[in-house]
Amino acid sequence: TFLALLPAATLAVWTFGLPAFRVMALAASTAVLTEAAWQTLLGQRLRIHDHTAFITGLLLAFLLPAGAPWWLVVTGGALTIILGKQVFGGLGTNPLCPPLIGWALMTVAWPTQMDPAAMNLSITYIEPLARMKYFGYAALPAGGELSLFLGKQLGGLGSAQIAAVLVGGLFLAARKAVRWEIPLALILGVLVIGGLFWRFGASWGVNPALTPPPHLYLLTGSTLFTAFFLATDHSSSPIASAGMVGYGLLAGALLVLIRIFGVYPDGAPFAVLVASLLTPMFDLIRVAPYLQRSEPCAKS
Repeated sequence: TFLALLPAATLAVWTFGLPAFRVMALAASTAVLTEAAWQTLLGQRLRIHDHTAFITGLLLAFLLPAGAPWWLVVTGGALTIILGKQVFGGLGTNPLCPPLIGWALMTVAWPTQMDPAAMNLSITYIEPLARMKYFGYAALPAGGELSLFLGKQLGGLGSAQIAAVLVGGLFLAARKAVRWEIPLALILGVLVIGGLFWRFGASWGVNPALTPPPHLYLLTGSTLFTAFFLATDHSSSPIASAGMVGYGLLAGALLVLIRIFGVYPDGAPFAVLVASLLTPMFDLIRVAPYLQRSEPCAKS
């Protein structure tokens, strides 16, 4: 996972400078120290050597603005480990993706500090999510898709590096570190629901200026990062292929609905959190028994 995150981390530092490295280092170290302290206080065997706390903190950092104040990063890193992981029993027992827990709590409690535009005043890049949310996708620079794809936008310091995240995600899928069904279904859900609103939104009473072409959902915010690195969390996602497809489609559909009708410009993290709550139901889906051929009863 670290190798898959490395391209986006490198581009984040290249784009935002040392503040991006500061956020990543602080989030990862806070996560590791918090897990060590928790396990020590409860008399548990230290497991920080498995590097899961480090990766969890780094994933959280990718969702934060590069200018996030130190206390916000520390608080988020501690909440991510305690409320997202350890309170449920540790590695493999969490019902929700831990970085999303920390992100959601901080987004609700400190919206200004979590706003990339407010925390990166020295960066001249645009924040495409806010522009599309309040002014319509026509407010984006003409022909700016390539710039968005290359990460030249304000957003989470790592999640906005779209090209690098895609390379890392495909690397994980090729190495079978994640199941391809979830990211593919999530992306498909975004494109289908986003395409329907783009085509028919006006007839449904939705301002057509606020329903962008479906590919812009993938080029902005944390859509691809969430699809490959957060929605695929093994503990909080379904285990069977049919359940994974339903889970991914639901998350993709919710992402579009939150961006169009919700108050938060980037609906990807909240969409995955809601879909994860239904993971036990998706795990009940079993297609194979209905596809197997019935064998004749053996004669006695």
